[in-house]
Amino acid sequence: MLKNTEDELFLRRVIFSDEATFHLSGKVNRHNVRIWGYRVTFEHVRDSPKVNVFCAISLTKVCGHFFFDENTVTGVTSLRMLQNSLVPQMNEDSGDYISQQDGPPPHLHLNVRSFLNESPAQRWIDRMGNEDLALQFWPPRSPDLTPCDFLLWGFVKNAVYVPPLPTNLNDLRNRITAAVNSVTQDICHQVWDGFSYRLDVIRAAGGGHIEHI
Repeated sequence: MLKNTEDELFLRRVIFSDEATFHLSGKVNRHNVRIWGYRVTFEHVRDSPKVNVFCAISLTKVCGHFFFDENTVTGVTSLRMLQNSLVPQMNEDSGDYISQQDGPPPHLHLNVRSFLNESPAQRWIDRMGNEDLALQFWPPRSPDLTPCDFLLWGFVKNAVYVPPLPTNLNDLRNRITAAVNSVTQDICHQVWDGFSYRLDVIRAAGGGHIEHI
């Protein structure tokens, strides 16, 4: 992995993807990985209404966002989103991309991996590594390396939960949409600069965890 990440052209082709759950109460659940934001987190109400949203971010734009109608994202819903939305959009934007799949179980469902092994074969990254036709292995639970974790979800959260909090799910979806649409190409370029810097720090740390930078 480190050899490829030293290639600037390789890094410019990667599209990172992830999903998050936003609650009306102000809680953001990113698969038990902490999201760092700029504001104080609101106390949340147990079992408050929620929406699940999926995004992908490249050097130039945010692909998506995609809302899941189901309360729980499964391998079936993840596959449907890839087939009908994300992969067609990435192909339309540029056929020369590398898709990074994050590690939650729905993203690694057998049918999802089979689909990605065919389209785009050898142009996707996951944590299963050599078990698939993925291009390379991606370290699991590495939020310090993933732009969705170290910037995107925190950026969206800060915009969505500006008081007063959303009053219903439609309001919540509209706020998420506005926040995602406000991510400019300049912001994406800054994210990639930060990503390159994080890789340098991780190399210096011998691949170990890095503190919040």
